Amino acid sequence: MKKYKHYINGEFRSGSNHFETINPANGKPWAIFPAATEEESNFVIESAHNALYKGPWSNFTPTQRGKIIHKLGDLISQHADEIGDLETTDSGKLAIETRSQSKYVADYYYYYAGLADKIQGEVIPIDKPNMRVFTTREPIGVVVAIVPWNAQLFLSATKIAPALAAGNTVVVKASEQAPAALFKLAELVDMAGFPSGVVNIITGFGEPCGRIITSHPKVARVAFTGGSDVAKHIVKNTAENFAHVSLELGGKSPIIIFDDCDIEGAINGIIAGNFGASGQSCVAGSRVLIQKNIFNRVVSELKERAKDIVIGDPLDKATQIGPLATTAQVERAYNVITNSVKQGAELIFGGKSPKHLDEGWYFEPTLLTCPHQNIDSVKTELFAPVISAISFNTEDDAIQMANDSEFGLGAGIFTENLARGHRVSEKIHSGIVWINTYRAISPISPFGGFKLSGGSREAGMDAIHEYTRTKTTWINTSKEPMENPFVIR
Repeated sequence: MKKYKHYINGEFRSGSNHFETINPANGKPWAIFPAATEEESNFVIESAHNALYKGPWSNFTPTQRGKIIHKLGDLISQHADEIGDLETTDSGKLAIETRSQSKYVADYYYYYAGLADKIQGEVIPIDKPNMRVFTTREPIGVVVAIVPWNAQLFLSATKIAPALAAGNTVVVKASEQAPAALFKLAELVDMAGFPSGVVNIITGFGEPCGRIITSHPKVARVAFTGGSDVAKHIVKNTAENFAHVSLELGGKSPIIIFDDCDIEGAINGIIAGNFGASGQSCVAGSRVLIQKNIFNRVVSELKERAKDIVIGDPLDKATQIGPLATTAQVERAYNVITNSVKQGAELIFGGKSPKHLDEGWYFEPTLLTCPHQNIDSVKTELFAPVISAISFNTEDDAIQMANDSEFGLGAGIFTENLARGHRVSEKIHSGIVWINTYRAISPISPFGGFKLSGGSREAGMDAIHEYTRTKTTWINTSKEPMENPFVIR
């Protein structure tokens, strides 16, 4: 088995403790990773702090930062297929997606490389004579990025790239589930020539690693993507150091299908939103709301399309749905579906592991029709290819049902009525709304949710400001001595 090392302070370190990861396509161990100890967790933060204030990185101009970030983007693009195959082997995601996504991730580094020397302050037209007042944006400090297993390269890029462009140093904690892609990224960071300690990549468990790197007094910001339970621990931990926290959490996104939609496009959107990435996406549109008069038609066409979906080896180009990342996800999906049927849902297709695959953690694409939203499959984020379809009558009904969730990450609307698309989008309580498409991303466009999906935003121009702090400078331009020191000016 391949054995990986931490990347700390510009060196690859074996670590004291180790664990195995499992290839979900066959259920067998395939790689060994280090699990950061208390000592290693403290050391990585100290290394990042020293690199920020004492190393050569502190003297890099913004343009120099941009050039080295761009170089990292080039290296990612060049090694995209290798990174994608590693991610597929480790997580079970389709190679055809992980390869293309890895290549596109380079664009996030290019985008923020270009922004590095465009982080500007402003001159304030102050209401006092003989005063020149201006602001500058400075690095916030040591940034800890914690990312989940389902899209580690992409979700780390939305944190690493703006953090580095703003001049910070970064400690990335890869998920202990499927961390291989980020350890390959560590090799590329080393090749790019970043000064020691600027980018550090480790993995480990919540205790002690997660606790220490989020509560350490020298950490200024924690950027987290993952589940709400872990987020609660992170927020508690940052009470020790008052670090800024950004949270990108889960979802249970609705896709609204109106009767005036292009049916073929809507079907493709439903499939993309639920069966893409085997349903293992935070924006999975697993609540499909279909207008009543086309409900049966949409369900019937989904059933027909599902018959042709290819389930199998994620490295095979012909495969459309690969395995789930863990056996626990398979069990959870099965249990939720079983409970949902007991609650009144009807199983139209799927709901079990495919018979033709003896090894691995596979689950069939699944469709449930539900009489209402008070059913487990409608409320529970599954990370599995499971659709819950519900009918609605009017536009107002659709809006009410879409917003009836504790989450608010993504939403889809399929309609040929432009006015309706704008009208409904405006009323949906979600951070992202796709109209006549689904699951599209870009480094130029902000990404984030409402409610329990978190309130932070990643990507886009404004995200870089999340990794800076504003300094205000006052200059007295008067020729006269400063006035009475006992009076506020």
